[in-house]
Amino acid sequence: MKKFMKVILILLGIVLVLAVAVFCYIKTMLPGGGGNNDIAEGYYKNFKSDAPLEMKYSQLGSYEISCNEFASDNESIGKIRVWYPKDLETADKAWPVIMVVNASGTPAASYEPFFPRLASWGFIVVGNEDPQTGNGETASITLDFVLNVPADSVLSGKIDYESMGILGYSQGGAGAICALTNYENGKHYKTIFTGSAAYPALAKNMGWEYDTAKVTVPYFMCAGTGKSDDSGADPENGFGGVSPLSALVENYSKITDSVTKIRGRAVGAEHEQMLARSDGYMTAWMLWQLCGDEDAAAVFIGENAEILHNNNWQDVEKNK
Repeated sequence: MKKFMKVILILLGIVLVLAVAVFCYIKTMLPGGGGNNDIAEGYYKNFKSDAPLEMKYSQLGSYEISCNEFASDNESIGKIRVWYPKDLETADKAWPVIMVVNASGTPAASYEPFFPRLASWGFIVVGNEDPQTGNGETASITLDFVLNVPADSVLSGKIDYESMGILGYSQGGAGAICALTNYENGKHYKTIFTGSAAYPALAKNMGWEYDTAKVTVPYFMCAGTGKSDDSGADPENGFGGVSPLSALVENYSKITDSVTKIRGRAVGAEHEQMLARSDGYMTAWMLWQLCGDEDAAAVFIGENAEILHNNNWQDVEKNK
């Protein structure tokens, strides 16, 4: 019996070491985590696509942007930063909101140009400084702030609480799913996008366990075909890339067909490149889901959906 328990403990130790190793690998591959940082000022200008809608939505929108900071009592959050169209300060209208959940070791300040680009399309975009977001807790706390903005805040009366989305990459992908499905205030989200979300077994080992079967709002999930996302992965045993095709298929299949869902992979993209590589279609997705934008919807709807015929994307599946 003692020998058996010793073997079990050794095996558990190996699993833990592998999980930590993968986690450290993720950190080194992400912007702000020691890897390449593609999200520098004007990063979107380097993106090229022959698909007109992907190219259009990867660039700046028409709005000039302002930014505001709000202190948080939560030590991990540090401060909540909000980017929004400058027109919000004078226009008598409510604006859709997008909550961004950070990747591993990647506070919002480390990839700041990502936020105003997205906000320039007419969104209030919310981020914080938490570098470890996988269980969704700080995203939920940040959402509580958005739901209860101070009466004297520039945001007061300017938030469309019926049009709120959430997105996250890598660890933040797991965190976005958790924030949506494991917290009471997650019911306020109308849609979700994840890029290269940590595969289920890895997320569970790291304390970020999620279940996409709980997702009841439209979901667009994607990853890259590069080795860092899909290197002969074996999610059941915890080896391979961070977000393999097999994990996308599993996560997609667990969502009921009554929910609008789509999955795809950016051709040749490595894990750390997915923010820039998915920017165009992530933006189109949010414009469709939160604003009812028909032009953006053409990326995803019908047999002629642009994503189905775009050489930048493969392994695309959608149910509507």
